[in-house]
Amino acid sequence: MTIRRSSNDRLALGALLVLAVGTFTVGTDGFVLNGLLPTIAADLRVSEAVAGQLTTVFAVTYAISSPLIAAFTGRLDRRWVLGAGMVLFTIGMAGQAIGESFAVVAVARVLAALGAAAFQSNAYVLAGALASDERRGRALATVSLGMSVSMVLGVPIGVLAGTWFGWRAVMWGIGAVAVVVALLVPLLPGLRVPTVSLRDRLAVVVRPPIARVLGVSVLGTAAGFAAFVYLPVLVAPVAAGAMISWLLVGFGIGQIAGNSFAGRATDSLGPARVRSLSLIGTVVTLALLDVAVLSLPGAVVLALASGVFGGMLMVPQQHRLFSLAPDAPTVALGLNGSAIYGGGALGAALGGVVLSSAGVWWVGPVAAFVALLGFALSVLSRTRVPQPA
Repeated sequence: MTIRRSSNDRLALGALLVLAVGTFTVGTDGFVLNGLLPTIAADLRVSEAVAGQLTTVFAVTYAISSPLIAAFTGRLDRRWVLGAGMVLFTIGMAGQAIGESFAVVAVARVLAALGAAAFQSNAYVLAGALASDERRGRALATVSLGMSVSMVLGVPIGVLAGTWFGWRAVMWGIGAVAVVVALLVPLLPGLRVPTVSLRDRLAVVVRPPIARVLGVSVLGTAAGFAAFVYLPVLVAPVAAGAMISWLLVGFGIGQIAGNSFAGRATDSLGPARVRSLSLIGTVVTLALLDVAVLSLPGAVVLALASGVFGGMLMVPQQHRLFSLAPDAPTVALGLNGSAIYGGGALGAALGGVVLSSAGVWWVGPVAAFVALLGFALSVLSRTRVPQPA
């Protein structure tokens, strides 16, 4: 890698903040739709299960496009890719704000997802490349913190704004923040990574240790999305409208706590232990979902616990991939981004099917089973691949 800075051992706080604001912006768009699901469904004249597939559209697009974008932009300075991604993301947000039909909004979601794929995976690559080995977990956690903060601030504020001004105003607001990030991207340190062809990227996927780690990302994310996308429906008996924002605040606080813990714990305990704790906690939390949503306090506790355990997963996953693919870390992290959003697509689609065919009370148990599969795969990965102590 070629990094245009005087020292590779000291990561500039300003660069991390720009990257974190970018992931905050992308995260807000990725999650705020869930809190506004009933309003969007009514406005676009579709069912809530169908409206939930806007999340699937975004996730599938991200998962497919992330490795393709990385392959075709390999020779470019990462700043160009980050900036172009945020511009395309902004266009997608504008399209959602003005779209009058489900089809138009879905196409705009595709554009936003393409931009998010270009920005987000490269944000982690830049942070990971500039950090020393001893501080890489904390550097990745700092950028990931933007996603967590979007749950505490961006998503609840978005839900409240959507209640007061309409969901389209929320899309315009996210787009405005994206413009600011795009203007700040040229201030980041320059970074060029080795060019890797699409064939080489696919070769990385089939490495058994990496494939297992990516599989855990898919299943862990799918479990959360299967339930979280349909949160307003799940908690409808005890929370509705602006009250949903308080549940999202609880989830976001949990995300920040889990992400912060994971950054330091991954550096000190190793990724395997942190990942196992995350997945076991997710299984238990989702298994208790149907009981928790019988009361508002229970739903708040559920949201907080879900955020803590969910927020702990991706830092050890990213750290592990850096270790498994030292020859192609940018490829591995890009593929992990695809795995995350592929899992999101799988979870959103699965949750929609369960909701429409079996009913709301089956969403939690099915999501818990998916998380259990993720834990089983993580145990298999640990027994076959040596992990740091």
